[in-house]
Amino acid sequence: MTAASVSLPATVGVIGGGRMGAGIAQVFAQGGSAVTVIERDADAAASARARLADGVAKAAARDAAIDAEVVLARLVVSTLYASLTDCALVVEAVPELTDLKVDALTRAESIIAPSAWLVTNTSSLSVEGLADRLQRPERFCGLHFFNPVPPSALVELVLTSRSSPELTDAARGWVAALGKTPIVVHDAPGFASSRLGLVIALEAMRMLEEGVASAEDIDAAMVLGYRHATGPLRTTDLVGLDVRLGIAEYLHAALGERFAPPQILRDKVAAGELGRKSGRGFFDYADGA
Repeated sequence: MTAASVSLPATVGVIGGGRMGAGIAQVFAQGGSAVTVIERDADAAASARARLADGVAKAAARDAAIDAEVVLARLVVSTLYASLTDCALVVEAVPELTDLKVDALTRAESIIAPSAWLVTNTSSLSVEGLADRLQRPERFCGLHFFNPVPPSALVELVLTSRSSPELTDAARGWVAALGKTPIVVHDAPGFASSRLGLVIALEAMRMLEEGVASAEDIDAAMVLGYRHATGPLRTTDLVGLDVRLGIAEYLHAALGERFAPPQILRDKVAAGELGRKSGRGFFDYADGA
């Protein structure tokens, strides 16, 4: 089997309807899959439905080829894991907490068919460690989508020592069918993208902390000097300072002092300045900017 011969699964489940999960569900639905999103309770499910409707509406406004009504008809939100029974692929997209991910993955694996594929969307946690908790690790890998999912061009395909060659080919095909580019990495702390992105972001924070330059000018150095689409501090605001802190703490423990979280990051998270989602991070979003 080659990646070019693989299309999207007809039925896809996504566990978690937050910003990442909703984005993943949206792109699969836009690609033609029937998608079921699982949320923890009725309130979270209602929020997920609103998030999906908003995301699809924005996509349709940007691209006349997208029929919002057709795409939304392919999306279902449920609070019942039993709704995943017939899914050919299930993507776990819950927050970056190992116990939470293990619970979601093992519950899904106990329900889906032995022939179904199971994937985690994690930006830093050990995919091999998650595979250790599963009954069919050969049918499991990581697909690290980027935020925001619909316009992002890259997906990291994270393989474990037990991921089957068939899964590798299939996953490459799914990513290509979504109109994105896969890069293949073997499981290691921070993979490729989180490790590279975070080390730049942490140094930018230290520079701001030391008064080397303003947040605006530090970001401009990377945007104008190195052609980054967005500077490291504004990117951190988009990802979430709390998310970046969690990843930094994990990589600090795994890889050493170069990933030690700066005090400015800890202070901002403690103050509730989490980035765009809270209205303030390294930049102010009170005016909706």
